[in-house]
Amino acid sequence: MTPIRAFIKRHALFSYYALTFAISWGAVLGMMGLTGMPTTKAQIEALLPVAILAMLLGPSASGLLLIGLVDGKAGYHELRARLGRWRVDIRWYAIALLLAPLLILAVLMALSVISPVYLPGVLTREDKIARLILGLVSAVVTGICEELGWTGFVTPRLRQRYTVLATGLIIGVLWGIWHLVPMVIMPSIAYAAPFSPALYIAVRTVSFLIGSLVAFRVLMVWLYDRTQSLLVLILMHTALTAANIIYEPEALGGNSNFILDFVTAAAWWALVVVLFTVSRKQRLRQKALDQDHHSVVPA
Repeated sequence: MTPIRAFIKRHALFSYYALTFAISWGAVLGMMGLTGMPTTKAQIEALLPVAILAMLLGPSASGLLLIGLVDGKAGYHELRARLGRWRVDIRWYAIALLLAPLLILAVLMALSVISPVYLPGVLTREDKIARLILGLVSAVVTGICEELGWTGFVTPRLRQRYTVLATGLIIGVLWGIWHLVPMVIMPSIAYAAPFSPALYIAVRTVSFLIGSLVAFRVLMVWLYDRTQSLLVLILMHTALTAANIIYEPEALGGNSNFILDFVTAAAWWALVVVLFTVSRKQRLRQKALDQDHHSVVPA
């Protein structure tokens, strides 16, 4: 075994993070170096598909490469088994496919009562069909490529050492940081007004590190724990990405972007609290039932 491979096997998770960030950020920053920082929303929309594809090289290539280096053929067989695990309860599919679209739509419609700027783009855009196609195609590609790494490689390894909540928080924060270049830095000039790009980057960075992505990843780990299905997690990620693209309001920017970030984050974290509270009560109830069952002395 070569020294490099030995290091990777000893530090598999660190190797994944380092390689994923190097590939993704290197590709997007290199692209911006060639094209310059986009300054209008039209330029953002033109560059975003290319930036997304460049970003997706990171988790997909890193995940597949490291599975081979760390686990060999057995790792690929196990990955394929989790990818093909589709026989799970229908309620898990319902959660995976409906949770993000319904919550994001509910937040936007609630905020639209205050200001029409929050109306979902799918209701106000003239190019509705094109937006739907873009959202669905981008979401499928994103869901597959990202989860080959984040769920395919990272989640099972972290769950060997940490709880569902801790695993979700660790991946969620790193996942949020990973999104900063294309989703925060690249659009900072086009979307910052009336604030400075620096303030826009600072505020949105905070929202990415404590907000929706972190809470959503906690929910993803919770669902993976119950299904052990990579397919279901890909569908869950696909639904989130599709909803974000299809519902994105046309006139977002500056203050309205900040408000949407933090209100959506509050909604996701409220859901996490409710879910974990209910799960804890169910565990305690089951534990009490088990104790009662064992305490019964046979006649």
